[in-house]
Amino acid sequence: MRRRTFLAMAMPPAPFAAEAGYATLFNGHNLDGWTLAGRKGPGYLVESGMIVCPDGGGGNLFTQREFANFILRLEFRMAPGANNGIGIRAPLDGRISQTGMEIQLRDDSSPLYDHARAPAKYTGSIYEVVAAKQGFLKPAGEWNTIEITAGRRRILVVLNGHRVVTADLDAIKDPRILAHHPGLARPKGHIGFLGHTARVEFRSVRIRELP
Repeated sequence: MRRRTFLAMAMPPAPFAAEAGYATLFNGHNLDGWTLAGRKGPGYLVESGMIVCPDGGGGNLFTQREFANFILRLEFRMAPGANNGIGIRAPLDGRISQTGMEIQLRDDSSPLYDHARAPAKYTGSIYEVVAAKQGFLKPAGEWNTIEITAGRRRILVVLNGHRVVTADLDAIKDPRILAHHPGLARPKGHIGFLGHTARVEFRSVRIRELP
């Protein structure tokens, strides 16, 4: 209840808008084009032009389409202590951070994560694989922008205008990482939101496919 009240007091989201050169993945009205796997509680909702993982909800909400090479742009806002992720090149099952790739989203400043301060678990990281540069995530309750570029074997992540990850997947040689993250080899897959029962809001979800 505290998280829901906290975000309800913030400014309402701007109206949904398209962007030249990008196709919208979320129409602002319903979850057409998306499919839910591993539903938790109410799953995901649509509220005021946003995709919302509510308190007690979540699971993995995937695009029905698969994507290979792309630039994905969206905005997200988290309640205090929230944890979510953006799945890319993902299958529809398994632990997506391993079977696909997960770009971490969480309230890094929360004491809830004092036990999980490994560099590759902070927002923007390829979860447990490539650590993101820190210091660019806005406080809980404020909107953030994120851009994820998947260009063949290169993954770039830009958080609030700052590049926080520049990764060459072919340069990852640690046998332990490769054994636990076979999804790094996938050339395409679904895009998804990976909710963990805490409130996170998404809007302006759009994509530009690359050759």
